[in-house]
Amino acid sequence: MAEYKDLDRKVIQLAKQIVRMCTDAGSGHPSTALSLVHIVSALMYRAMRYDPKDPWNNAADRLVLSEGHAVPVVYAAYCDLGGVVGTPDRPSELRFDDAMTLRSADSVLDGHPNPAIGFPFFDSATGSLGQGLSTAAGLAAAARLDGFDKKIYCICGDGEAREGQIAEAADFIVDHKLTAVRAIFNCNGQAQNAYVSPQQSPDALAAKLLAYGWDVRAIDGHNWDKIFEALAADAGEKPLAIIARTLKGWGVTALHDENSHGKPLKSDQLESAIADLDAKAGELGVAEGEDVSVEHLSSPPPVVRPARGGFSAGMMAEAAKAVGLEQAVEEKVLSTRRAYGAALNVIGADDRIVALDGDVRNSTFTIFFADNYPQRYFEARIAEQNMVSAAVGLAAAGKVPFVSSFAKFLSRAYDQIEMAAVGSANIKLVGSHAGVSLAADGPSQMGLTDVPFFRALARTRRADGAPACRVMLPSDAVSAFKLTELMANIDGMCYMRTHRPDVPFIYDENETFQAGGFKHLVDGEDLAIVTSGYMVHVVRKALELLEEQAGLSASLIDVYSLPVETDEIMRIGDDCRGQILVVEDNYVGGVADEITAAAAGSDLGVMVDSLVLRHIPKSARTPEETLALVHLAAEDIVAAAQKMFDQSE
Repeated sequence: MAEYKDLDRKVIQLAKQIVRMCTDAGSGHPSTALSLVHIVSALMYRAMRYDPKDPWNNAADRLVLSEGHAVPVVYAAYCDLGGVVGTPDRPSELRFDDAMTLRSADSVLDGHPNPAIGFPFFDSATGSLGQGLSTAAGLAAAARLDGFDKKIYCICGDGEAREGQIAEAADFIVDHKLTAVRAIFNCNGQAQNAYVSPQQSPDALAAKLLAYGWDVRAIDGHNWDKIFEALAADAGEKPLAIIARTLKGWGVTALHDENSHGKPLKSDQLESAIADLDAKAGELGVAEGEDVSVEHLSSPPPVVRPARGGFSAGMMAEAAKAVGLEQAVEEKVLSTRRAYGAALNVIGADDRIVALDGDVRNSTFTIFFADNYPQRYFEARIAEQNMVSAAVGLAAAGKVPFVSSFAKFLSRAYDQIEMAAVGSANIKLVGSHAGVSLAADGPSQMGLTDVPFFRALARTRRADGAPACRVMLPSDAVSAFKLTELMANIDGMCYMRTHRPDVPFIYDENETFQAGGFKHLVDGEDLAIVTSGYMVHVVRKALELLEEQAGLSASLIDVYSLPVETDEIMRIGDDCRGQILVVEDNYVGGVADEITAAAAGSDLGVMVDSLVLRHIPKSARTPEETLALVHLAAEDIVAAAQKMFDQSE
């Protein structure tokens, strides 16, 4: 139709740029990008209410590209529109030819979307398939809290729809009535090495989404009338899903083959591809040239956010009283998980704080927050992957999300957590029931890989040089309370490990804690024992036995945060006959590796040995029984300390 001639010209121009930029880069996914060229053009030039010159405007419509490999089409359009990249204080405007920097080391046009390296049009790093719809859910949840009337468009692939997280997100969006979400399924029928399963056909996807409770519109993804009609549809109280039938490699014959996925054209194929697109332009009646200017039509109102201070949890005694824990504080015996819940409830008075939980809020004690701030609590139920990615969306919109579950259950979402780190998402993760102190429930419920996993991120740097994740390992209620406040005030991902058993207070309520810190709790001279979390209490008992049975004096160091500043720990170890024993109740790769690596890099000649979890545990009635089964009881620590001391003689 005549009114679409300008868009037809634009599509031809963008299609040519897509094949050129991927060929020049020597990699990329031009065939998938071309299948989306009409839908993305409709969104970025017409339907979306946004300003390419201000990608940080929180009132603007958002686009989440879940099938991140299709990103060349978005880059081509954004460069054509003169979109801004960089940071608010150092913005830079793109030009059309900047699309040719795709995948270059010095370019913000990464192989898959990533806002952390300077492309703020996107809210999250994508590329690991299945995660984008959850991020869109988080963005929609934040928009509702902020009172913004905006749409969150999310493009998913048909093959990608096989991912279980898509189902998790579809349920979550219906549960929470997140009608701002517009999910677009790009049904080009082809996966990486073959056609998609019939279970991911347009008809099958439509039936599934209808069953979930979505309003579903099936369209031709290359027909302007159908595209705009679907994008403008009012789904009422249901979220809207658009099932778009598209052609992979649209306009370029060489990219139609089912084996063309992820394969750029070779240089000697470009001329033929451009000829194909010129022929397509002739079919569309726009063969008079590709020099066309199409501006996006709609911009949101500007949003000015006032500067706001940090978060304060106040005094623990008052926070505990507010949730009925005053007696526990008076008796100075309280679990770290309950202290976390009390702290979250206090800082929750600030409307930037939101909380998500995976059907265990009465165990993680986010229930305190949920009861007092129900509008900012999002029950994710038994779907941890969606929960983490939804938190990424909330964080991208300026919220500070606390994500809580059993530490073991969070391990289901390690891919989502790693992608959150790639995008420098400001999310706070709290894993309860960690370590072997859980005892009776057994290893299926114990978080044992968490410290090694998160330590790997803690020792990895973001683009701005900060740790990709800060790890908090509280040993008592006071440290858990204070570290919750600290996490809220850190810009970036944090993980805190909490425990089920009630334990006595170690610290005074006025104690202070900092990122990367430790506490030198006991000063000894025969060796130093480094530990964290629940094991601090076990080691304290071991120190008493060590003194009674062998007359040995040991220093005790509580490493409550990773990455930890190790220089002083090395000096303490050097003063203790150059001997450090590390004790922890998780699998290998945690604090012991932190200290061992520091010793290897030190010129003090400190020797390090470790007691870590080297056996898969089983159920036992008490934490003490479980510790004995895995050789981490106080008596085992005494024996290891004695052996280490004897070898130093």
